[in-house]
Amino acid sequence: MAEIKQVLVPDIGDYKGVSVIEVMVKVGDTISAEDTLLTLETDKAAMDVPSPFGGIVKELHVEIGDKVSQGSLILVLEASETATPETTPATPVAAANAAPVAAPVAAQAPVAMAVPAQPSSSGGLAHASPAIRRFARELGVDISRVTGSGEKGRVTRDDVQNFVKAALAQPRSAVIGNGLQVQEMPVFDFAKYGAIETQSLSRIQKISGANLHRNWVTIPHVTQFDEADITDLEAFRKQLGAEYAKQDLKITPLAFMLKAVVAALQKFPKFNASLDGENLILKQYFHIGVAVDTPDGLMVPVLRDVDKKGIVQLARELAEISARARDKKITANDMQGGCFTISSLGGIGGTAFTPIINAPEVAILGVSRSTLKPVYQDGAFVPRLMLPLSVSYDHRVIDGAAAARFTTYLAQVLSDIRRLAL
Repeated sequence: MAEIKQVLVPDIGDYKGVSVIEVMVKVGDTISAEDTLLTLETDKAAMDVPSPFGGIVKELHVEIGDKVSQGSLILVLEASETATPETTPATPVAAANAAPVAAPVAAQAPVAMAVPAQPSSSGGLAHASPAIRRFARELGVDISRVTGSGEKGRVTRDDVQNFVKAALAQPRSAVIGNGLQVQEMPVFDFAKYGAIETQSLSRIQKISGANLHRNWVTIPHVTQFDEADITDLEAFRKQLGAEYAKQDLKITPLAFMLKAVVAALQKFPKFNASLDGENLILKQYFHIGVAVDTPDGLMVPVLRDVDKKGIVQLARELAEISARARDKKITANDMQGGCFTISSLGGIGGTAFTPIINAPEVAILGVSRSTLKPVYQDGAFVPRLMLPLSVSYDHRVIDGAAAARFTTYLAQVLSDIRRLAL
């Protein structure tokens, strides 16, 4: 036969008239031992009162706002047959409004650890009991974001549940990568404003667009800007180009960029790396990707072992692989294994831009159009051909000082191509 038990407020120290701020059960509930019955609040902390028994709540003698002390009656419980009474039951305390019960047994529940209120994101206090905090954690709710409707703005169980319901009622969000949520774009009817034409994205645009979006939102980008004086480089490039014109080979500035980038990567190995969890993979090879503008979208073929090739060979490979990309004859293997990427807009224009890192690489070089500028040298202004450089880098791997040193060194190499022989 089930046993009827009284559950009393346990020893709460010297506190008298402590406020009941949460009641977690109601008449008819089936509870288990250690389930939280109510939460009390002193002027210093809040504490949960768990049940010493499992069973069915027959009578409830407290409500929110009541003042209780040690020995006050909380509820009457029809204990389950498997319930084990405390080894040292407390002395029964008669409650004025308690109904007569058969064979009353008073029991003290152990006191939970007092937990001070925690600060919320708004700068105030997330006013919630330990039990409500635990309930919010179980539902994955940030308690500091929940508006409390209880006494003194306290967050109640209903507040947490209503917060979850409101979140579920919001429009769906797209979840990417590591849980970053992006609100869905609203749907527009552009035709109602005027004539329109619909064009499908190319397959390359669909693939590269998704990758660029992922890289932009998951990698902490920072871009370092600088200029390189390429006056001497350009003079030598034109001289070399004239020599190879009969072979129908165009020597472009990009061939020199490739060699200069390798020199900078060799001096600053972190730029020739990839992030793998908590490890940094430092590569001993130098495969450089080059962004190619094609009719169907951006492609990035990779030139391998750039460190082992000369300017002329690189110029020839650049011409070949760019032509294959534009003719749609490039393979997937041609675009894999890159360590670093160069995106050159010099042939089009612009003064600077922020290129997006081509993951799993950690940096990318953007090159804009070179222009003649007056540069102060040896006591006078002289015209020099200046090339804008934009280096975007993954701030998880590379800090600002390293990026500045890398870009400065790269500019020095481009300014004096004799350094490529070092």
